[in-house]
Formats: sequence, C-alpha cells, structure tokens
Amino acid sequence: MTGLARALRLRTDTTIFFSASGLMVLFLGALIIAPTAIGAFFESGRAWVVTNLGWFFILGVNVWLGFLIWVACSRHGHIILGRTDTKPDFDNLSWFTMLFAGGIGTVLMFWGVAEPISHFSSPPREGVVPYSIEASQDAMAFALYHLGLHTWTIFTLPGLAFAYFIHRYDLPVRVSSVFYPLLKDGIHGPIGKAIDVAAILGTLFGVAVSLGLGSSQIAAGLSELTGMENTTWMRIGIIAVLTCVAVGSIVAGMDSGVKLLSNINIGMAVALLVFVLVTGSTLFLLRGIVQTVGIYFGNLPQLAFWNDMLAYAHPSGEGWGWQGSWTVFYWAWTVTWSPFIGLFVARISRGRTIREFVMGVLLAPSAFTLIWFAIFGWQAMQIDGIGEAARAAMGESAGELSRAVAESVPLAMFAFFEHFPYTTLIQGFAVVIVAIFFATSSDSASLVVDMLCTGEETPGPVHQRVYWGVAEGTIAGMLIWLAGDAGLNALQQVITVIGLPIFALVFMMIPSLIKGLGAEDIQHVEIKDDPALEDI
Repeated sequence: MTGLARALRLRTDTTIFFSASGLMVLFLGALIIAPTAIGAFFESGRAWVVTNLGWFFILGVNVWLGFLIWVACSRHGHIILGRTDTKPDFDNLSWFTMLFAGGIGTVLMFWGVAEPISHFSSPPREGVVPYSIEASQDAMAFALYHLGLHTWTIFTLPGLAFAYFIHRYDLPVRVSSVFYPLLKDGIHGPIGKAIDVAAILGTLFGVAVSLGLGSSQIAAGLSELTGMENTTWMRIGIIAVLTCVAVGSIVAGMDSGVKLLSNINIGMAVALLVFVLVTGSTLFLLRGIVQTVGIYFGNLPQLAFWNDMLAYAHPSGEGWGWQGSWTVFYWAWTVTWSPFIGLFVARISRGRTIREFVMGVLLAPSAFTLIWFAIFGWQAMQIDGIGEAARAAMGESAGELSRAVAESVPLAMFAFFEHFPYTTLIQGFAVVIVAIFFATSSDSASLVVDMLCTGEETPGPVHQRVYWGVAEGTIAGMLIWLAGDAGLNALQQVITVIGLPIFALVFMMIPSLIKGLGAEDIQHVEIKDDPALEDI
C-alpha cells in the first residue's frame, strides 16, 4: 500500500486511507448488487437498536450535557486548548459562523418549517388535540429539543476532547488521539486505526444524509420556481453541481474557502430571518421569541428523559411509538457526524479556554436555533391556524402548510414563502442559501476526513482533499439513484445501526478526558476557617 500511495502522490496513513476507501466502495458495491437484502438487514438492525437501546441514546446525551456543564464550571475551565500563550485563530464572529454553517445549517433550512408543522398537525404526546394551542407549544418544544442544546452537546463533547488532546498534547489530528490516556501508544496500533476508520465511515455516511436532504429541498425549490419535474436525475444533478462548488472551496482551504462561504451563508440566513420577522406577524413573532424561551426550558427536563416507556400499551402494538423514528434517529444520525463536526470545531478553536469553548459551542448556536424556530415555526403555525376558533375563521385555507408537508417535506419552506411578498425572489434566495449550506457541510467534512487520514492540521495534497469531496457527493448521489426517495430512507436505517458503536465511542471520551484533565498541574486552593482572636 505504501508503494501505491507513493505512486498516487498521497500524504496519508496508508492503512487508514485505503481501509476506509475500500470499506466505502465495498458497501456501495453491496448496495448495487443486493439492495433489497442489504436494506432488510439494516431495517431489522435499526428495529433492534431502537427497541432495545433507544433508552441508552436518550440517557447518554443527558449524561454528556451534564459532564460538559461540570467541566466548564470546574477548576479545569480556565485551561487553554493549546499552549499557554496560544491566541485564538479566528475572531468570535468568524468562529461562530464557521461552526454553525459547517454544522446544522442545512438541517435548519430543511426542518425550520417542516418539523414544527409536523408535530403541530400530528402531536407526539397522547391526548393532545392536533392544531390546538397545546399542540403548537408542544411542537415548538420538541423541535428545539431535537435541534437545540442536546444536538450541540453531541458535537461539543467530541469537539472538546479533540481540541484538548490534539492542541494541548500535540497528538495527531485523529479520533484515536482522544483515547491516549486509556490506550497510550495503542492509538498508533490496530485499535487506534480501527477507531479512525470507523470515524471516517460514520462521517461520510452521516454527511450523505444531510446532502441528500439538501438536494431534495433544492430540487423542490427549483421545481416550484421553474415548473420542472422534481425527478431523481434532477437531485443527482444538483448533488453533482454543488459537489463541484464544495471541491472549489476545498482547494481554497480552511482560511479562504470555508471561512468565506460560512460568513456569506450565515449573513444570507440572517437576512432571510429578518425578512420573515419584518414582513410577517412582527409583534406576534417578537412575543413568540420571548415565550419560546420559557416553553423550551419549561419542557426540557421532561422531554430530555422521556423515552416512551408506555408505548407498548398503545393499540398499534409498536415497541417505541413516535420517539423511535424521531428522537432516537436524530441522536443516532447526529452522532455519526460528530467526529466531523468535533474535529472541525476543534480545528477552529485552538487558543480558547475550555470554559469559553463549551459555553460558546453549546449556547451560541442553540440561541440562534431558538430564534430561528421561534420565527419560522410560530409564523408557519399561525398561517396554518392555531386553535379551533382561528381555523374556523380561516375556512378552507386552514391547514395549507400541513397538507404541503404531508405531501412533500422538502417543499415545506417554499410553500411557506407563498404567504409572503416577493415570493419568487425569496424562494430563489432560499434555494441559494440551502445550496451554500450544502457546500459548506461538504467542504468542511472533506477537510476533516483528510485530517483524519494525514493526522495533521496542514492540508494534504489538493487531489487527496478533492477525492474525499467527490466521495461524499458520490455516496449521496448513488443512494438516490439506486432507490430514488427510498434511497434516503435506506440510508437512515444504516445511520441508526452505525450510530450505535460511534455513540459508545463518544461515551468513552468522558473517562479519557477526566483522566487527562486530572493530570494537569493545577494548584488546589484550600479554604480554612478564620483564625481565632488569640491566634492573631
């Protein structure tokens, strides 16, 4: 393999590079040869994971959040992620836009309208009447639970572990480096390499889900704007074009391409947010932002630990009911690309303290997500009609968005903009935002996968980085081509199964971090009782 790597002019760990590439090709080949058998295997695997270990996913994310809060508030919070005199590489604004655009920007554009409307029209909890005031509040609580603090917890924990061990211990830029206190030199052996290969595969397939969602939404938008039929080939073409854009950003590098695209994209997203706020029900939405804070934190303790234990008593006979296809899938999907987001965030966070890192990565994106859902979600539900009286006054127009979401989830955002001025212009603007979010997710993931292979922060050869960018687009494109819309459903089955070992891997980062932090030379301050008067 060394000779082949030299012939291809690669600068990489040959075992990790060729093992990950080979397994990726093997999986795609198996999908082509026996898609039905592979699909059935992963479908049964997903059912077993959800039924028997769904509780483990839900409990685990809460444990991670508690650990992060503890470490940020502890005596270790002031430790700099790097050498003592290291300064941050990026200013606060660029730091925020890069971690956000490289994170879940595509997901927010996809679900900003669709998820609140889905829960509003079909409430998750028993006894809640669809389209009622209670249903609207529940819809907002569930949407924020799925994409707020808990999602960013899944990114922050590995991000902190990577930043600490890579920048402070000067270890290779690999997932295996996180386990140095537990494995020591074993991180360079078969166990360490297996960890890195698993992280690469999880990243590739996890990002492929996001790329598939993004291409579906762009295709729905173009179909709405131009009247063209939304076909499988259109979605594949979109993936091909935007993969080329991502590759251009990859060639430009982290400081030029990714930073520029991220800053442009977050600016456009904020402009879209302000447009909805100003041209929509402004007073209603401003009040909604304030009230949503209370709804979120008021419901969070119960939602965070709710795992549908009484679903077995439901007439449907399902073992997990609603949460199996929502919360458990979200956590399994998110954790598959947590190595990518974690390493990416660690790369752009050198020089920041542990406290600054945890609070920044947890709170800043979560606050933006809350505002995003409060504006798009409440406006969408008001358009649909909240409460029996409002819906009766609206007549046949009540439930328009719910019907649009039921027909096509990717079309939700564009159906939403039909109720605003400059509809065509804004729909086109939204398509561009999704497209750039698509590109930033792809180029960020490609750069991180390249780092996992080289073990270095400096970029590998251009053609090596381009290879991973093309690989991500190819995975998403082939799955859509093989099964159309069902291709993404099949990938969701795969993600849930792959998510389990990666979830366990991230869990083990906690004892590794505790052991590493415990070795820090930090003086303990002993507080004694006041001296007695006679002692003075």
